[in-house]
Amino acid sequence: MITTHELTKRYGHTVAVDGVGLDVREGDRYGLLGPNGSGKTTLVRMLLGLVFATRGDIEVMGKAVPRRVREVLPEIGALVEGPGAYGNLSGRTNLALFDAAGPGSERRNRRRRVDEALERVGLAGIDRRPVRAYSLGMRQRLGLAGALLRKPRLLILDEPTNGLDPRGIREIRDLLASLNAGGTTVFLSSHMLGEIDALCTRVGVMDRGRLVVQDELSSLRSATGEVVVTTPTPSEVVALLDGRVLSLSGDVVTVRHDDPGVLNASLVEAGISVTGLSVRRRTLEEVVLEATTTSSDRVA
Repeated sequence: MITTHELTKRYGHTVAVDGVGLDVREGDRYGLLGPNGSGKTTLVRMLLGLVFATRGDIEVMGKAVPRRVREVLPEIGALVEGPGAYGNLSGRTNLALFDAAGPGSERRNRRRRVDEALERVGLAGIDRRPVRAYSLGMRQRLGLAGALLRKPRLLILDEPTNGLDPRGIREIRDLLASLNAGGTTVFLSSHMLGEIDALCTRVGVMDRGRLVVQDELSSLRSATGEVVVTTPTPSEVVALLDGRVLSLSGDVVTVRHDDPGVLNASLVEAGISVTGLSVRRRTLEEVVLEATTTSSDRVA
């Protein structure tokens, strides 16, 4: 769906994107993670033909971008760097104008499509007030409605939940999952690790312009070789497994062990009651921290 090879963007002596090779497959829920300033937005803008690459190749839905970007734009819904709108006009009027300006626009069913898009993002009851009177969350929902006007095959979203409250974030997450289940490939960039973790099936991590991680989320959450044991007699576990115990907190003992089944059998054989046992896997936060060097806004 999206493929890039050695994609690079320089601004003078500054390298904003450095040799990135994206692989976004049809049907993915792909999350691009990285701190502010890591190159995510510049990369997204190149995918849409809004910024030209210094070097490298881009293919979106099998078409070269930017050379053939007009052929793929009608099948893409996008929200980049926040929603753009005329502040003195209503949300409905803004969406109608946005739709009319796009390639392949059909006037005859425009009102229906605008109403459907507003309903999907939770703005069905919108009134005639101008957009300048909207909250940040309402503006973000309006931008998402614009991205959904034409039932796109591909959604490209930059920080789509910015400005939303927790309930709004959950609603948008559920909406994107529903669209993906219906066949829409979702590509979103964010610095909010929790949102990527909750929604995405495939993850890329940017660090100072480079793509340092790209894999299925399930693969990234590999086993750590640690097993978490819950027991009413933690001291007995510590005594039995001295040398393998990594931590003890209340009735929870974390043990270094590769096979939870063998561990459980040895505990039961020793007469130790086990009320819970689970393999500890790497969190997405751990993956990102291991792959990146430092915060982009840290001043030493």
